[in-house]
Amino acid sequence: MGNYSKTYPAGPGRLQFITHFTDKYSYYDSAMIALEGGCRWIQLRMKDAGKAELESMARLILPECRRRNAVFIIDDNVEAALETGADGVHLGKNDMPVDEARRLAGDSFIIGGTANTADDVCRLAALGADYIGCGPFRFTTTKKNLAPVLGLEGYRNIMSVMKEKGIALPVVAIGGITSEDIPKILATGVSGIALSGSVLRAQDPVAEMKRIAAETGV
Repeated sequence: MGNYSKTYPAGPGRLQFITHFTDKYSYYDSAMIALEGGCRWIQLRMKDAGKAELESMARLILPECRRRNAVFIIDDNVEAALETGADGVHLGKNDMPVDEARRLAGDSFIIGGTANTADDVCRLAALGADYIGCGPFRFTTTKKNLAPVLGLEGYRNIMSVMKEKGIALPVVAIGGITSEDIPKILATGVSGIALSGSVLRAQDPVAEMKRIAAETGV
């Protein structure tokens, strides 16, 4: 595994990139853009792909992450993450429960979970998640079956509940975030930001990622 520490906030998880494809870029291209731009946490998300296709893409991207000492996470599929040697898995609400994934993968495996409410965060913390992907910040076209948008106030409320309950898990904001949003979102107390489409839509995606990496202190 890379230099990931489960006690970050300012480690590689400060800025995460979720792979996406467009008319211009493939999933692989998107990961390479993020890595070249200085992002050191790549999540491979291919929602409609079969396991073989997912593993094939993972095996292309993983060596590039290793060369740059970047963390490599696979979305949804614990088995694919284990078989390809990924650093961890990110689990949505309808995926394998976090505690079951932990039994399969062991303590050193990174397991993230998706949350939309403070109750979600508390549940994931109790199940042993290492970090929370929390959103959406606003409406986004890169995700199906979107949960209610949170906005800045939603993050403030969730961070307040976590503080009250003594939950210290890193929270990564996700969902329709643009570079202009980042300072305001980080000011709510979240640990990091996850991006996808906003980077790929930039005129120069690598330069955009470099700028955001500098802004977030990665």
